[in-house]
Formats: sequence, structure tokens, C-alpha cells
Amino acid sequence: MEFTVQQIADLLQGVIEGDNLAKVSTLAKIEEAQTGALAFLSNPKYEPYLYTTGASAVIVSDKLELKKPVSAALIRVSDPYSSFSTLLQYYQAALLASKTGVEEPCFMGSGSEIGENHYRGAFSYIGNNCKIGANVRIFPQVYIGDNVTIGDNTTIFAGAKLYTNTIVGSNCTLHAGIVLGSDGFGFAPQPDGSYKMVPQIGNVVLEDDVSIGANTTIDCATMGSTIIRQGTKIDNLVQIAHNVEVGKHTVIAAQTGISGSAKIGNHCVIAGQVGIVGHITIADRTTVGAQSGVGKTIKKSGTIIQGSPAFDYKQNLRALTVFRKLPELQREIEALRDRI
Repeated sequence: MEFTVQQIADLLQGVIEGDNLAKVSTLAKIEEAQTGALAFLSNPKYEPYLYTTGASAVIVSDKLELKKPVSAALIRVSDPYSSFSTLLQYYQAALLASKTGVEEPCFMGSGSEIGENHYRGAFSYIGNNCKIGANVRIFPQVYIGDNVTIGDNTTIFAGAKLYTNTIVGSNCTLHAGIVLGSDGFGFAPQPDGSYKMVPQIGNVVLEDDVSIGANTTIDCATMGSTIIRQGTKIDNLVQIAHNVEVGKHTVIAAQTGISGSAKIGNHCVIAGQVGIVGHITIADRTTVGAQSGVGKTIKKSGTIIQGSPAFDYKQNLRALTVFRKLPELQREIEALRDRI
């Protein structure tokens, strides 16, 4: 696909400096770009590359003051990073749109229906009584169980598994290897020391605009639903247990585990390798630092915590400073004891 600088500027509502008819056909890093490529400059430490890049066009800030002549056409916008991200979204959407039709062999059960302009890859399986919207992309070896609902414009990449009764909204992205609706970890201890399985009869609900990373698992509820609210983004290798509720526009990084019936608020940031115990509530706009263990309810919106067990971020930094000095403090204490 080839576009002029003018067409890109119109899309981004940017202002052009240079050749508005220059053509670009690919996206690239500013330090690697060659003729025909479009790059962007967001981080000031990469500014020297602006004057040496081979890119045909570069997206830059409307506040950037040039220190040298630039050979590339410039597209000035208020937020270069966000604008480049918008272009990547359009580019990815164009690539996905090229996938249409039904590859064989694949299977769709009785009573199931799927909207127009869809794609079903080879060896994909759709169970009975499913309702799937328009412009949905289902890649090879995807399993969709009975009574599943999927909204418009959702993409499900290869090898994903959606158990019976799962509900997925519109504009969702489900990456390879995810599992939605597997049994929650529910086992009742018995008098003889064994464990009896507690049937998990609920489902998983993803609202619109949710993204789930590769090999993430979200367990079905014991009863009711495990719910991921609108706009939430979940990274690879995350485990979300039964009856968890995650609020709107929350982000959760890789290798995080959230135990059963925990409730995560809106606009939270959960960093990598965080562990959250069950049956607690985390307030809106909470930030949890990497490798933290959250063991109690967070009631105040906007709280920032770190550590295991997690507590106030600034206090944690002070505690770590003292911790690093413990060997020195021990020597001083021993020296004082000997002197006494």
C-alpha cells in the first residue's frame, strides 16, 4: 500500500513541512528508515536521527524547533507517539481486512450464525447456537464452544479457546493461545484430607474494546460471570481466576495473577508479576508496582503501592534504602556492642 504525505497528514490532522506529494509505503524506526518509509520522533534523545534519516517523511511535534536542515517531509502533530500509533492501527486493520472467506476444513455447528465479511481459518471450530458478528476474524485452530457470543470487528488469533457460554464484545483482540472460561480453581477440602471439585457453572464476559495477550487464561465463574470491563488491556501470560471483576480501561502486565472474587477498579495500572489475593477490592486509578503482593483492600482512589506485601510507594522506597544499608548498620551495632 502506498500513500502520499498529504493523505497521511489529512488522516492525522497534521501540518506538512516539505514535499506533500512524497510517497510512503512502509513504517520504520527513525534510525533505520530508508526512502519510502514513514517514521516518527517522540523521544528527544532520538532527535539527531531526524537530520540523518533516510525516511521520506517523519511525524514530529508541532513544538519541535529544528537545529539543522531536514531532507524528509515533516508532519507536525500535537502528539507524535499517539499519531504513529493511530497509523499502526490503520495498517494492522488493513492487513486483517485482507483476510476474508472460509478456509477448509473448518466446522460450524447447528443454530450458529456469523455476520458478513468474516474470515474463518482452516481447522477452526464453532459449536452450536453461537452468535458471531460482522467483520470477525477467526484464525486457524481456534475453538469456540456452544452458545458463545462474539461482537462485530473482533479478531481471534490462532489456537485461542473460548469455552461454552463465553461472551465477547465488539472490537476485541484475543491473541494466540488464550483460554476463556476454563474451570476456576475450586476444590472443597474433605475430612480425609482429599479435595472435592466444586463445579464451575458460570461464564466469562469481555465487554467492548478489550485486548487479551497470548497464553493468558481467564477462568469462568463458579456462578455468575468473571467480567473484564470495556477498554481493558491484558498482557501475555496473565491468570485471572473465577468471579474476578476488572474495571474499565485498566491495564495488567505479564505474569500477573489475580485470585478469585477480587474486584479491580477502573483505570488501574497493574505492573508485571503482581499477585493479588482473592475477595479484596482495589480502588479506581490504583497503580501497583512490579512484583508486588497485594493482600488487602485498597480503598483510596489514586493510591500507588509497591512491594510484597505492598504498601505506599514512597514509604517502600525509603524502606528499601534502609534495607540496603542493613549490613552496614549491623557492623555499626556490633562495633557499639563491643565498645560497651
